Amino acid sequence: MHPHPKSDLAPSAAGKTAILLCNLGTPEAPTAAALRRYLSQFLSDPRVVELPRLLWWPILHGVVLRVRPAKSAAKYATVWTSEGSPLAVWTQRQAKLLQGYLGERGHAVVVRHAMRYGQPSIGAQLDALKAEGAQRILILPAYPQYCAATTASVMDDLAHWTLRTRALPELRAVRGYHDDPAYIQALAASVRKHWADNGRPELLVMSFHGMPARTRERGDPYHDECQRTGALLAQALGLSEQDYVVTFQSRFGKARWLEPYTEPTLKARAAAGVKKVDVICPGFSSDCLETLEEIAQEAREAFLHAGGQAFSYIPCLNADDAHIKALTQLALRHLQGWPTTPAA
Repeated sequence: MHPHPKSDLAPSAAGKTAILLCNLGTPEAPTAAALRRYLSQFLSDPRVVELPRLLWWPILHGVVLRVRPAKSAAKYATVWTSEGSPLAVWTQRQAKLLQGYLGERGHAVVVRHAMRYGQPSIGAQLDALKAEGAQRILILPAYPQYCAATTASVMDDLAHWTLRTRALPELRAVRGYHDDPAYIQALAASVRKHWADNGRPELLVMSFHGMPARTRERGDPYHDECQRTGALLAQALGLSEQDYVVTFQSRFGKARWLEPYTEPTLKARAAAGVKKVDVICPGFSSDCLETLEEIAQEAREAFLHAGGQAFSYIPCLNADDAHIKALTQLALRHLQGWPTTPAA
């Protein structure tokens, strides 16, 4: 028998395993110019506005981008912090903590964050991870409930990146985690803590981001997953059907959206004699304009003006310990089979 010839090829490096935590995005500054750039990218996404381009383009560039940026900038200015946009601050912090929590459990995984719209972009972060030697990348959209306008749009951006990338890493993606037990328990713990500090309300409003009603009619599971999250959270808190309501916020345009709507519901409950409400936004992993301005400011004012006496907003999970632990468990389930521990 002849011995096998000695190979001159070096053994291939194992490479890194990485996670890319993807959130919606945010303007770079609370200015009309920055909002115009951001909204142009956001509202040009066919997943977000499902209208024929020939119909939508003149409206977007002829009306929306001329009027809305200044109004949106004024709203962003009310929630902007010394560190920047709340959504950007929290998402970056979540990525850093997730890497730390995984490291404490013996998993050497690089975690970065990216934005579907704005910076840092998904493509740029994937390029950077690949340049650093990442051979396996888990895409983790920061959306508990699946929606074509959010989760699928992240996948679209990922697909665009793969089209221009020759040597692809292994890729996996998390579809959602609307009924994940650790996520539900993290939400429930945040509510219990708020109640321990502030007392219980007459009604807990669970407000999710709205979508046009036609998206559900076309088969999008978002509405049903929001309802499932709400029911599981109510169950974890021991609430009856009279103790809570699931609503939808952030309407845009004149079309019918998912119902019931958040602000009209709050007004109606106040008019019916409800004096004290708490509002939580379980569909948002990080506080942002939609929670801090639309709910904590506008919805509060609407409820009190309609006759309510006490309104409390329960913050998003943000960098809460239970939240990061839930994300850690979620990530580890999806990383199974990939090498994540340091070489001996």
